[in-house]
Amino acid sequence: MPSNVFSGSNALNDAISSIKELGSHALIVTDNMMVQLGNVAKLTSLLDEVHVNYTVYSDINGEPTDTMIENGLKCYNENQCDFLIAIGGGSPLDSMKAIAMMTKVDAPINTMMGKNFVEDRPALVAIPTTAGTGSEATMFTIITDTKNDVKMLLKGSSLIPDIAIIDPMFTMTAPKSVTAATGIDALCHAIEAYTSKKAQPLASTFALSAIDKIFKALPTCYNEPQNEEARAAMALAAFEAGCAFNNSSVTIIHGMSRPIGANFHIAHGLSNAVLLEACMQFVKEPISDKLAEIARFSGLSSSADDKQATEDFFTALHQLLHELNIPELKAIIPDHELFKTLIPKMSSDAYISGSPSNTVYPVSVEDMQKIYHSLID
Repeated sequence: MPSNVFSGSNALNDAISSIKELGSHALIVTDNMMVQLGNVAKLTSLLDEVHVNYTVYSDINGEPTDTMIENGLKCYNENQCDFLIAIGGGSPLDSMKAIAMMTKVDAPINTMMGKNFVEDRPALVAIPTTAGTGSEATMFTIITDTKNDVKMLLKGSSLIPDIAIIDPMFTMTAPKSVTAATGIDALCHAIEAYTSKKAQPLASTFALSAIDKIFKALPTCYNEPQNEEARAAMALAAFEAGCAFNNSSVTIIHGMSRPIGANFHIAHGLSNAVLLEACMQFVKEPISDKLAEIARFSGLSSSADDKQATEDFFTALHQLLHELNIPELKAIIPDHELFKTLIPKMSSDAYISGSPSNTVYPVSVEDMQKIYHSLID
């Protein structure tokens, strides 16, 4: 977990004195929308008050790529920055981590695939503006290798931010579609962590708490965007889910999601959302006891029978996805024939990523091919 967590209304104001201690010149990693919405100005006005210099790098407009990271590193070095702050969704947060990593790596970023980054690096402050990715709590970052069309999962304990600021005011500006997709991303994190081979008691406590909050608060956030109580619950749930999968890992959903994003440039949360039901149905038999526990804990079922409670879980999940207007996979893929030709590569890339191997049910490349086909045919 991050060593310092500030949560609730005015969390950013509460954290500013701690941020001041991290350095004298921050690289603020963000995107143009955060600048336009005034969220960056809320941060910089506080930095001005405590006399911390900053440079704004706002080019993370889309899911992060190796090129964006190279340009961010150049900006960091040219402006003699000594720590980093990310404000935005998962893309700016992931980019901040990757830029910090590359200040200590004298090689192309794709050489870090499969390695654990544990070097000392500049201090990191994460301010999420969506309730979903959990990047503020994790040791993972996902960066696209543009030469090979692969979403690289980079990891290491040194990538966990030093300060996480969970302030619901920043999530108020998220569009409904982003609220839905990122919220389901958080739900995937929590469900996968709870049902993973690597599940452990502390992470499972966070996972159950997150799932309960998401089923209750996410529809309200979607239908009433200015509901601060619901936004605060979702922001905390996304953090809890991040802590959960940071310690128990994700499974088949994330493994199959990344290749879709890499090849069709679909937002990560949405590519998870369109896979969630099918992947959970595929692996439900060996995890039915855990799905039943989720259903009972979250008030989705009152049945003591695991089989019935599991069915209640899937009924509630289907209703949630419907209420959030999550589309089917085939509706967001413009070229179905291209998708079908890429299924062998995507299934192989998913398997190589390692995430499917955390699934309790043994998942093969052929299994994932069948799931992809079932959703596009």
